[in-house]
Amino acid sequence: MENMKLRVLPPEFKGRLHDARTATSIGRWLGAAFAVCFVTGLFSHVLQHPPDWLADSIPSRPAWGYRLTQGLHVASGIAAIPLLLAKLWAVYPRLFGWPPVRSVKHALERLSVAVLVAASLFELATGLLNTAQWYPWPFSFVPVHYAVAWLVVGALLLHLAVKAPEIRAHWTRRSPGTLALPVPDGPDRRSFLAAVGAGVGAVTLTTVGQSFTPLKDLALFAPRHPDKGPQGLPVNRTAAAAGVGGITAEAYRLVVAGPRPYTLTLAELRALPQHEVELPIACVEGWSASARWTGVRVVDLLAGAGAPAHARARVESLEPSGGYRVSELGREHAHDPLTLLALRVNGEELHPDHGYPARLIAPNRPGVLQTKWVGRLEVLA
Repeated sequence: MENMKLRVLPPEFKGRLHDARTATSIGRWLGAAFAVCFVTGLFSHVLQHPPDWLADSIPSRPAWGYRLTQGLHVASGIAAIPLLLAKLWAVYPRLFGWPPVRSVKHALERLSVAVLVAASLFELATGLLNTAQWYPWPFSFVPVHYAVAWLVVGALLLHLAVKAPEIRAHWTRRSPGTLALPVPDGPDRRSFLAAVGAGVGAVTLTTVGQSFTPLKDLALFAPRHPDKGPQGLPVNRTAAAAGVGGITAEAYRLVVAGPRPYTLTLAELRALPQHEVELPIACVEGWSASARWTGVRVVDLLAGAGAPAHARARVESLEPSGGYRVSELGREHAHDPLTLLALRVNGEELHPDHGYPARLIAPNRPGVLQTKWVGRLEVLA
């Protein structure tokens, strides 16, 4: 029998829009979404875990600052999902190019793509699951999500540096690389890009209402609705889930620790001057809602304990355990007159799931740090 040599050929892709112009056009949108998501994510991380040297410089105004940035963070992350899928569709035939590595530059490009795609898929998938508070993995979400975000940015910058000549050649309709492409592909490419844009608009409109309340009626696929929950506010962690039993007014005590420590009953707290403020509560999962909060100014409670003007404060929950049962207020937040130990919301006594009998509410602050079921307020020099 005559020996026959089998030649393995790479698959052929006859789709006409797997080209650099399509990839560049989608890449511009995807890059913008990643940039917004990364910058707002940095802001969120710093507010949740401020380094000691920065804690007193974090501004408490504008009061809606965190609501805006975290809403943009989640919205841009969700918008990036269809963009990334479209981008991968445009470039995936190149994964089957032969030979797989042609030069050092080509190897560097493929390495950057592999890291970028894997890290991007991981980041968007885990971020999306976080909005639904579903964590089917053994690691802690926050530090891993934060670390992988830097990996995405590093891989993206490397990829852009390697692909810069090709990107420049296809940046506009009149760029040399674009003009060299088949003219009949132009209308099909524009139709494809319009379809991708419509998909991005659809997922944004049906989810962003959880933070941008004028569109709340369109939030069909958002994990949270901004006015669904006890007293018209969503709840992430209920009293039952936190292990906080029925706290009675008679048994409740607020300990204020400082140079002149003192203790208040709930009746004594209610007898102090009450202030009403309208502040949003905004959570890392992307939802937010405004409410009218009534309670005692934290700065007044600290002053009663002899706190100096530069003092920070530590707030402790009656919750027996939990990663955020203790939070700290930097100087700006501790002394802002909008920061309250709230006893009422929207004219009603706090529901247990909203932190009865007393909770922290402060401007420009992540919801996870708006400590509920407060039992201790401590002056930190």
